[in-house]
Amino acid sequence: MNRTAPLALPTGVKIDAPIKPGYEAILSPDALAFVAALHRAFNGRRRELLQARADRQARIDAGEMPDFLPETQALRASDWTISTLPPALARRHTEITGPVEAKMVINAFNSGADSYMADFEDSNSPRWDNLVQGQINLYRAIRRELTFTNEEGKEYRLNDRIACLQIRPRGWHLDEKHVTVDGERVSGGLFDFALVFFHNAKEQVARGAGPFYYLPKLESHREARLWNDVFVMAQEYVGLPRGTIKATVLIETILATFEMDEILYELREHSAGLNAGRWDYIFSCIKKFKKNHEFCLANRSAITMEVPFMRSYALALVKTCHRRGAPAIGGMSALIPIKNDPAANEKALAGIRHDKARDANDGFDGGWIAHPGLVAIAAEEFRRVLGDRPNQWEKQRNETFAATDFLNFKPEQPITEAGLRNNINVGIHYLGSWLGGNGCVPIHNLMEDAATAEISRSQVWQWVVSPKGVLDDARKVTADMVRTMIPEELVKVKATVSAQGEATDTYEQAARIFETMSLAPDYPEFLTLPLYEAME
Repeated sequence: MNRTAPLALPTGVKIDAPIKPGYEAILSPDALAFVAALHRAFNGRRRELLQARADRQARIDAGEMPDFLPETQALRASDWTISTLPPALARRHTEITGPVEAKMVINAFNSGADSYMADFEDSNSPRWDNLVQGQINLYRAIRRELTFTNEEGKEYRLNDRIACLQIRPRGWHLDEKHVTVDGERVSGGLFDFALVFFHNAKEQVARGAGPFYYLPKLESHREARLWNDVFVMAQEYVGLPRGTIKATVLIETILATFEMDEILYELREHSAGLNAGRWDYIFSCIKKFKKNHEFCLANRSAITMEVPFMRSYALALVKTCHRRGAPAIGGMSALIPIKNDPAANEKALAGIRHDKARDANDGFDGGWIAHPGLVAIAAEEFRRVLGDRPNQWEKQRNETFAATDFLNFKPEQPITEAGLRNNINVGIHYLGSWLGGNGCVPIHNLMEDAATAEISRSQVWQWVVSPKGVLDDARKVTADMVRTMIPEELVKVKATVSAQGEATDTYEQAARIFETMSLAPDYPEFLTLPLYEAME
């Protein structure tokens, strides 16, 4: 074991990673004992649920189509609501997201947004140091002690008024490879949750804002039930009343769309609503129907929130949440402000305004943004519809949604060479940055994270495999075509990265990984799984 500071470990717990000075406060014996307790109580069920995902995927590969669960029809038809929300979560018009790096944490807290989702998942590269330092950053920020000084000597401090903190642990499918309990790797999500909850929950309660969470990548209500049981045990373990924890579930898989009522019900005493996680949702659709040759989506840029399957998903989420007295939070446009190009910046800001105006008019109670410079625009559009009201739960949607509404996967065209090259370029660029420790990357004036990188490599895979993967000039997308383009796009990526003054040493490896992941005969379920094994 490589350590730089002594560390006492509970029985059965092992850490195979450097313990730098300061890490011992987060990785304390009591906190690690809590990690071990959650692992022993719930990891078996987590493994069973992951196997259930694999079994369900096999049935879909064989032609089964998702539908609403007949066994929970009575629950969907009955009247019930989630528990009352605390005042700190009453108003969520603007929610900013970002990784747990110190400068970004401070800027997000100070952004003027109502809420800040601190992310251990898709926008965070899960290097050991990123994860533990992220825990330290949140510990200090919650106590208003976090500061940061950059290389030029500029100092960052928290304002008196800051956004309400919500925290996203990793999904159920991810392990924390550096920590084992009784010889088994712990769940990445349980590790993230356990440490931040154990050290901070009571402090957050005392300050009247927390503990609040976001739950990613759920595919069923049974997975939500597992989180609910974790919350029950966690609160009992530290001596907090049941229901203190509140969590928002990201509906970012096609299967979860059919179980939104059930997910809210399982978490009803801990629920803070649902969020429309659009990028992972698109990725999920490609992944789930990868072997269906009738399924083939157009260029990523053509898959907007206005296309039929995305529109149905968003409106159904609003309908479900408002019926159950729960917040409906809109997803993230990838657009960001553009420096040094006024015309492009004006177009980007207009796109953000359109995105938030649509969400507000559809009934969403708030929406996500990726940059502090977008807070004012998002707040203005929600204020235009909601005024001073914290939410618009009185807006009850009356549409009826069938399975076919969620499965109407259009458009199938255009698929262009420019779109194919963009997917390759973005995929290599993001992977190279992720391997270098950065999980949230501005590329071609869009903020990219693991979800958008998943779309990039998944579309390439799909266009090669599907008979419908044909460019608008009638050329079939082939593996040889992709192999030819990868080194060409790698040159462009390295030139861009070099021009920004950044190292390019991870990008050759990124290109090799992208080729393997986008052309493998058997589709790899998650890009981040083999990537994580390859990193420190």
